[in-house]
Amino acid sequence: MSSEAPAPARAIRHDEATHRFEWTEDGQLCVLDYVLDGAVASFTHTGVPAAVGGRGIAADLVRTGLDTARTRGWRVRPLCSYVAAYVKRHPEYQDLVD
Repeated sequence: MSSEAPAPARAIRHDEATHRFEWTEDGQLCVLDYVLDGAVASFTHTGVPAAVGGRGIAADLVRTGLDTARTRGWRVRPLCSYVAAYVKRHPEYQDLVD
C-alpha cells in the first residue's frame, strides 16, 4: 500500500498595488484580478494558461482571494464566471457575496 504526501500548498502572492493574486507554475503566470471599491472586492478575471490548466491553480487562487476578503471584512462581487461557479460549489463562501 503506497501513500502519497499531499501536494504542498501554493503560496499565492497578493499584489495589493495591482489588485491581483498571482501564482507562477512552470514559468506561466496565473492570476485572479479584482477591483476594490471601499470594502467591496469585485473579482473580475481568473486566468490560468492552458499549458498549466487542470492542476487546481484557479481554485487555489479563488480560495485565497475569498479567504483574504473574509479576513479583511470585504464583501465580494463574483463578476468572473469561474469565481461565481466556485462560490456556488462552496457554500462556506456564499455569505461574502454582496
